[in-house]
Amino acid sequence: MWAITKASFKAIFSQPSSIFFSLLFPIVFILIFGAFGDRPASPFKVAIAPGSDTTSVFYDSLLTNPLVRVEDYNDTALMNDAMRKGRLAAIVDIRKSIDSVGASNLLVLKSSEAAGGAVYRLIRVLDYQALKIELAGANLTREYQFTPEIVPGKKYRSIDFILPGQLGFSVLFATLFGIAFVFFNLREQLVLKRIYASPVKKINILIGIGVSRLFFQLLNVIVLILVGHLFLQFTLVHGVLTFLEMLLLSVYMLFLLMGVGLIISSMAKNDTMIPLMINVFGFPQMLLSGTFFPIDVFPQWMQGLCELLPLTQFNNAMRKISFEGLHLYDCWKEIGFLGIWIAVIYAIVIKVMKWE
Repeated sequence: MWAITKASFKAIFSQPSSIFFSLLFPIVFILIFGAFGDRPASPFKVAIAPGSDTTSVFYDSLLTNPLVRVEDYNDTALMNDAMRKGRLAAIVDIRKSIDSVGASNLLVLKSSEAAGGAVYRLIRVLDYQALKIELAGANLTREYQFTPEIVPGKKYRSIDFILPGQLGFSVLFATLFGIAFVFFNLREQLVLKRIYASPVKKINILIGIGVSRLFFQLLNVIVLILVGHLFLQFTLVHGVLTFLEMLLLSVYMLFLLMGVGLIISSMAKNDTMIPLMINVFGFPQMLLSGTFFPIDVFPQWMQGLCELLPLTQFNNAMRKISFEGLHLYDCWKEIGFLGIWIAVIYAIVIKVMKWE
């Protein structure tokens, strides 16, 4: 078993592509998503329509509103083109007009479907701005005053959401590709058949190759966590203890994915089917398991389906341990759900595992 483990471990490092995709690729994602996620929301870009009343108080307040940025256009055609392409939230036309309800100013907001409904969010901003002007003009005071009170606490950064998802992304695809291709090639080259005919036990073959992949993926997990913590301020609430609990959870998930890799390698008729089968299993999880964005953005019925995926439970448990400060025993629901997946997967492995 030790000889098989060493040989498999050497084979991993003999392929630079495996190191790149399982280690450097997730680091690039972490740096990209961690770089822009903590910035405040961008202001709404608007343009003032020709002929607008630029002498009004509302126009002056619009120029000083931090949530709105007024773009200057000398050419009306270019302004309309930018609006149609969604580069502007709206073109604001400020008119003096007395309507049936007694309003003295009329604001016409011209927008495009390309702006993605930004005009409706902009209306709320402008409505609040107009309300403040009206109250000041009538010398009235508001009945309600909002005073924020910020209590000390952990600052939630985008890296605290992104890094656990990238750990799951790296572990998922690197383990599936590694295990599936290794066992398929060993079987096709009759290596497994020859080893199986020797006094070596089957379990030792599986453990030898599995331990090498597990150790390699743990090295990737360690590097990703350290890069996030040292360079991007990734939160480890309890320090070393949190770090160790994240490693233990990663081992648990790796054991699950090794079983999936064995199933794929046994069911694939040729090596061209392996990437297809891996993508069928992994691609929906990459999109639906909260890897890049929370599952709350999906409809309620789809969120229920997302919760059934093992990567969702892994990501949720990782975020609870790293940021919320929970321990493994507090994540009993996620760990139990992954345990059900492990039991089902290895029951299938016993049925479909092929040695020749």
